[in-house]
Amino acid sequence: MRALARLAAIAMALICGHAFAADEDALNRKPVRAIADARLSVGGQGILPLYLSSDWSMPLPAISRAIIVLHGRLRNADEYYISAHNAQLAAGDVGKSALMIVPQFLAEIDIEAHKLPADTLRWSLSGWEGGDAALAPNPLSSFEALDAILAKLSDRRIFPNLKQVVVAGHSGGGQVAQRYAIAGRGEAALSRQHIDVRYVIANPSSYAYFGAERPKPSIAASCPGYNNWKYGMGDRPSYLADATPAALEQRYVEREVIYLLGTLDTNPEHSALDKSCMAEAQGANRYARGHAYADIMAKRDNGTPNHRVWDVAGVGHDGEKMLTSKCGLEALFDLPGCAAER
Repeated sequence: MRALARLAAIAMALICGHAFAADEDALNRKPVRAIADARLSVGGQGILPLYLSSDWSMPLPAISRAIIVLHGRLRNADEYYISAHNAQLAAGDVGKSALMIVPQFLAEIDIEAHKLPADTLRWSLSGWEGGDAALAPNPLSSFEALDAILAKLSDRRIFPNLKQVVVAGHSGGGQVAQRYAIAGRGEAALSRQHIDVRYVIANPSSYAYFGAERPKPSIAASCPGYNNWKYGMGDRPSYLADATPAALEQRYVEREVIYLLGTLDTNPEHSALDKSCMAEAQGANRYARGHAYADIMAKRDNGTPNHRVWDVAGVGHDGEKMLTSKCGLEALFDLPGCAAER
């Protein structure tokens, strides 16, 4: 009942706007409309707000799949929770055994506007997308917050029958999912419990490359920072500093990754598209950048990537439609149907 009431409240707040229509525009400089109602302690050094479809303070033997959905640059976890719930409903009986998790990476303006406790984690407006350290209360990487979620899911006392965890994100959240698939340490705790992990990366503006090659080399040549993190392996944040680029690439190649690319996400002037020279060197639009990145990864000499690229036909930069498409449902819930949709 609590989950239904929460969804109803969020839906009323969103009735005047679409959840993902302008995911990464200048509105990210305004305080968020809503703060997630659950809390997770990250190493005893800060509190992360998040939405949960079930109370994980008690055993959940019916849960066999956990799906983490990462919000975009607007930090609008409330809207992403609605779309995560809609995807869960669209999955039918399979969705009933899933726990939907939507963490919220807040900024200082959100803390002030909502008068949140001092121990609430907060990052710069976009630093959390690449694993930067929090501004307060302690310098925890946003990736450490994700590690803490995965550690919670590895607890067999709470999740005795969990078999798979999916880390998914759209747009800005897709950027987080892609970088965490490279850098994240949390998968180790799940592997020890024989829990599979998959990363679903939907329509991000950019990717982290492992080498100097780019689809647009002429732009890269005139862009001094094109190969720095979060676009490349240079100048990586402290969370990644103790691993070599080769080790990070080997880890990424071995991980199960699905790239979901909307075939209509092709507007080179989209208000939310990263238009920095670092991103422009990767291609003209999100659809082109995604395919170019996957092609370059497939040609590198570090083994065949455990990665798949799925086009979502007829969908542009719309997270709701991406997650609830047949390809989205197969990526999240293993429901067959993507081949017919592509």
